[in-house]
Amino acid sequence: MAMAMVRSGLRTALRSRTPAAAPKRNYSSSAGHDDARETAKWEKITYLGIATCTVLAVVNLSKGHPHHEEPPVSFLLYYCG
Repeated sequence: MAMAMVRSGLRTALRSRTPAAAPKRNYSSSAGHDDARETAKWEKITYLGIATCTVLAVVNLSKGHPHHEEPPVSFLLYYCG
């Protein structure tokens, strides 16, 4: 009987215990330097992407493409249109 009361008391104490606060995360380097470096990296990548897209557009638009004869007009356009 006494053992049951002890178990009940421990169970109640464990259930009502407040959760511990989450530990603060410490990062290895300062955030300001990482942000500046990351911003500079993506700025360079963006400029490289703009240049690449421009070159590809010029190359694709400067190539010739075939011009085919127009297909005959369907008779359905005259009767249904």
